[in-house]
Amino acid sequence: MGWIERYFEFEKYGTDLKTEVLAGLTTFMTMAYILFVNPSILSAAMGQEAFDSLVAVTALAAGLTTILMGVYAKKPFALAPGMGLNAYFAFTVAPKYGWKVALAAVFVEGIIFIILSITKVRSAIIHAIPLSQKYAVGAGIGLFLTFIGLNDVGLLTAVTTKEGVLQLTGLNAPALAKPETLLFLFGLFVAAILIGLRIKGALLISILATSIVGWITGVAPWPEKLFSMPTISYTFMKLDLHGLLNAGALGVVFAFFMVDFFDTLGTVTGLSAKAGFLTKEGKIPDAEKVLLTDAIGTTFGAILGTSTVTTYIESAAGIEEGGRTGFTAVVVGLLFLAIGLFIAPVAKAIPAFATAPALVIVGYYMMSAFKEVDFSDPTEAIPAFLVLITIPFTYSIADGIGVGFISYTLLKVFTGRWKEVHPLMYILALVFVGYFAYLATA
Repeated sequence: MGWIERYFEFEKYGTDLKTEVLAGLTTFMTMAYILFVNPSILSAAMGQEAFDSLVAVTALAAGLTTILMGVYAKKPFALAPGMGLNAYFAFTVAPKYGWKVALAAVFVEGIIFIILSITKVRSAIIHAIPLSQKYAVGAGIGLFLTFIGLNDVGLLTAVTTKEGVLQLTGLNAPALAKPETLLFLFGLFVAAILIGLRIKGALLISILATSIVGWITGVAPWPEKLFSMPTISYTFMKLDLHGLLNAGALGVVFAFFMVDFFDTLGTVTGLSAKAGFLTKEGKIPDAEKVLLTDAIGTTFGAILGTSTVTTYIESAAGIEEGGRTGFTAVVVGLLFLAIGLFIAPVAKAIPAFATAPALVIVGYYMMSAFKEVDFSDPTEAIPAFLVLITIPFTYSIADGIGVGFISYTLLKVFTGRWKEVHPLMYILALVFVGYFAYLATA
């Protein structure tokens, strides 16, 4: 095993094989919930017949991309289809354009991300977007996920009228009295308590515990079997690139890219800081390799048939356990392949009331970024607030980003602070003006 220690530079990072394996197991435990949640969300758009393929595709995309991260970038970061982006895929893009066009949009976004990861354009975009907007988009997606989680159990139901008005109903006595709602609340509090106790794998434990209680009480049917052979035939290579061009969904590609790009950047920066990788200047060593791996994962995931693959903040759990090298990521990837590929029957039997608490809790995690917005400066805080409310209330990440960019630029200009706006932001704001004009006439 000496070659492993040499390749991953265990001595340089003060770690050993046992520590790296335990760190990998810890990270896998904290993010294994995606094996149940991602197929549940995407099958809402693709149909229940896609579920088995989606379980295998989620495992493959997460497993192989995470192994690539470990071997190529040599970082203890794990990847999987991203929360928020899968919801945007399923509930905003797919209903309008079809899920095959949505996959094509993810594929094109991944290609753009690859190109930008190996050019200087990447750094220009990073510096152009104000921090307040980056924080707001993450927080807005968190509310979006919470909305979906509550909608899944009937506590909050969104109905769009013919006039385009969003009507919200829920929190009524019949909904609260349903056994599914009570089990949802049980799962939510189990997850919250475990998180409060800082127990690893809180979301996974909550999902499994709530499902088991549901199965025992007869609220949900037991799995027909525990394991099955993987299949990806339903989703593999089903990209509709021609349909993407005909649909004029360039705004969708842009939205996927913006969220993926900045979510990855923020996550990787945070994880690097936690692991002690940042230089004195605040730079991330081998950042290009990390971002390129992420971009390849997105492109590869779209070919397999899943939404955007991105680096997971849950990797922090493994870093906390001492994981410092790419071998931690290799362990996570192998676990995704060894376990995830064969659990489709169990994943299919996991009821919505068991996965909905995970969506709410992930929403809570993502909302925490909003505290970084400077509320003493209205030109920063008001556009950030508009992003925060636009994303969930329009069911569209693209609309939220557009409203944020336009309002930020206008506020800065009309308060005489136009010099604070990066030149590229003016271009991006105009792009979104065109995007909204297109929507108004479509």
